[in-house]
Amino acid sequence: MAARQYGLVARKQLLALGFTGEAIDHRIKKGRLRPVSRGVYVVGLPSGTSRQRWMAAVLACGEGALLSHRSAAALWGIGTEHKDRVEVTVLRHSRHRRSGMHVRGRPTLPLGDVTKRDGIPVTSPARTLVDLATDLTPLALERAVNEADKRDLIDPEELGTSLGGFAGELGVAALRRLLDRHSFRLSDSDLEVFFRSIARSAGLPQPLSKQMVNGYEVDFHWPELGLVVETDGLRYHRTPSAQTRDRLRDQAHVAAGLAVLRFTHWQVKYEPTRVRSVLERTARHLPK
Repeated sequence: MAARQYGLVARKQLLALGFTGEAIDHRIKKGRLRPVSRGVYVVGLPSGTSRQRWMAAVLACGEGALLSHRSAAALWGIGTEHKDRVEVTVLRHSRHRRSGMHVRGRPTLPLGDVTKRDGIPVTSPARTLVDLATDLTPLALERAVNEADKRDLIDPEELGTSLGGFAGELGVAALRRLLDRHSFRLSDSDLEVFFRSIARSAGLPQPLSKQMVNGYEVDFHWPELGLVVETDGLRYHRTPSAQTRDRLRDQAHVAAGLAVLRFTHWQVKYEPTRVRSVLERTARHLPK
């Protein structure tokens, strides 16, 4: 049992195996069991690893306990935990107050939200990201989502679909904003209307649209300025071949002496001031 639990056993587990309280206390006195938390012992010497610390926290909180929030993110490899505490969720009402832990009580969690990683009970990647969304900045949350995608834990499209099962959860709105930001797409006609207005406000002449330049169709082109603007409607789920094509396009334009800018559809629609500022600053360095 200890071998499966990073060298750890809980008092309740020993009692279930048939040890008496006196037998357990005797082994503690002899040093065969070393307390690492209330009711949790290491067999032999503590290893001091994060996984042993996480397992000790889960065992200390009893049945139905699992790693969650930032500690779960650290176990999944998609974030870092608080330096001073392990975060644990217990599937019951709880008023646990334990040194070095933040224990949250949840009466229930769907079965799909509960899993194990490396033998440690932990919230699923989707549940972990929903929980993180209540605590992280938008940039840190985006990094966690990207890392989960990179590690093949859950991709943004799957995450977005799963959010329907978290209705009413505090972190859902923040995750939806993040995912919508990177999958938002305007129609071609709306994109042209919005972007032409921004270009005009930046003091640029009206661009040509959907022109062939260096063998590629570009979204917007200023021949007299040597400027090309491309717009991306989908940041997530760009296949390697699509990313390679984009790089080849940009390289061909730059090699021909053109300046190339890329904006997302979201920026064009919801961050026009930023887009205008970039256009203005770029135009200062372009031939008149």
